[in-house]
Amino acid sequence: MAEEAAAADLISGGRLQLGISRGSPETALNGYEAFGYVPGEGSTDADDARTKTEIFRAAIAGAGVAPANPQMTGTTGLLPVEPRSPGLPDRIWWGSGTRKTAQWTAEQGMNLMSSTLLTEDTGVPFDELQAEQLQIFRDAWKEAGWEREPRVSVSRSILPIIDDETRHYFGLRAQADAKDQVGYLDGGLARFGRSYIGEPDVIAEELATDAAVRDADTVLVTVPNQLGVDFNARILESIVRDIKPALG
Repeated sequence: MAEEAAAADLISGGRLQLGISRGSPETALNGYEAFGYVPGEGSTDADDARTKTEIFRAAIAGAGVAPANPQMTGTTGLLPVEPRSPGLPDRIWWGSGTRKTAQWTAEQGMNLMSSTLLTEDTGVPFDELQAEQLQIFRDAWKEAGWEREPRVSVSRSILPIIDDETRHYFGLRAQADAKDQVGYLDGGLARFGRSYIGEPDVIAEELATDAAVRDADTVLVTVPNQLGVDFNARILESIVRDIKPALG
């Protein structure tokens, strides 16, 4: 993974923004164990994810990660992964689902990526809880003393109704999906953020009042990828043309 990430970054001229995470809750019961990722005694899948992330980040930073074979190299010591892209370590994002993991992300020096789901709930609207998560991240970043400015992204489901086809697919969902949802996930309460569905000018007004969107420097848009490239291109064009300018 470190080799492929560095190669992709070099090929793209340093444009890779790589998001990594423990992973979202899945329909399989401990599905990662089917592929040999079995946490040790007293350890969890989250612990394993953080350990592997530490190894990966050391590898892309140029640290030695595997012992040299003296018969092949004539040397001893640890070998680094090649190739290496020097700016890549500053463009790693951690997908955080709680305020606690946001703090951990800042302490590690990674950028923060927060989705449309938080695996906790305090009773406040999703955007306010997520804005609190972002502030905890920034406070922890400052306390850690990192020199560079971090990047922070939030994800939103944005579906402008721009023609009969988009109205056919999303019109009936607009009212039902306009509110947060709360449910049990991973053994506890989780809060799912609302979707933004409607006329572009209405969506722009609603996003302008979204506390986390206001606080983030990057918004990732989730799209209905199963509807195909051409359909989603129209959706994204409308977001860029009709919604983004209103948000500044």
